[in-house]
Amino acid sequence: MQGKRKSPGRSPGTLLGLGTGLAVTLGALTGCSSAGTTEDVTLDAKAGVAAAPVAPPGRYRTLFEPCGAVPQATLRELLPGTAALAEPERAKALRGTAAVTYETDRRVGCSWNADTEGGAHRLVLDVERVVSYDPTVSDAARAQDVYSRKQLTAGIAVPTTPPPTPTVTATSTTTPTGTAATPTDAPSGPADPSAPATTGLEPRLLSGLGDTAFVDDRLGTAGRSGHQRVVSVVFRTSNVIVTVEYQQRTTGVETTPDSKELQDRAQNLARLLADRLEE
Repeated sequence: MQGKRKSPGRSPGTLLGLGTGLAVTLGALTGCSSAGTTEDVTLDAKAGVAAAPVAPPGRYRTLFEPCGAVPQATLRELLPGTAALAEPERAKALRGTAAVTYETDRRVGCSWNADTEGGAHRLVLDVERVVSYDPTVSDAARAQDVYSRKQLTAGIAVPTTPPPTPTVTATSTTTPTGTAATPTDAPSGPADPSAPATTGLEPRLLSGLGDTAFVDDRLGTAGRSGHQRVVSVVFRTSNVIVTVEYQQRTTGVETTPDSKELQDRAQNLARLLADRLEE
């Protein structure tokens, strides 16, 4: 007898292999589709986040050399005692002494001294470049904070935006005789007699010097019978703060350093330095 013929087809092992391969292929396709969806969501989420604003840098990146920034003619006026010195000593006194600093692009200074028969004069110059390490705060804004603290230390209030002043409407009243009384806004009391008289030379804000400026004036004693007046002019231009300190010491009991003279000289030098920053 002839054996039973087998119908053509694939063996069970072959079908099982094909099924496994199909499952692997579908799994791979599903995996690719899932990964692509996650990446798209991540990209969309990042695209929707706004970047934080970065504050602009300060105007100044370096500082000028302070001992050479003051003209020789100005130094001779500020230090009259140098006129009596011999040439070598005069040249040394006018050269000044540089302040010890560790970052000359952040802070520099210089000082000059000269004695006279009736006392002495001293000039100190300090220049600071302020840098903000907060990306949301500009260098100029941080410098204004430093400047404001100096102004408060001098006893000068930092101005704030005043609230709107209410408008007072003038009204007229009728007297018993029928005549109209004179309109008035508000009653004004007498001046406080205990208030000290002003001279215009008190510590105050200055106009036309940098972005903002003030002058401080302090009178004290020097030794047993002398006086010492210290005038400071401080101004800010962008992220740089300049302080000019001018002192005069006298030895006579009845001799007091003149406030106006020292203030005028210190302000003139401050304006020269403000021009120096513009170069």
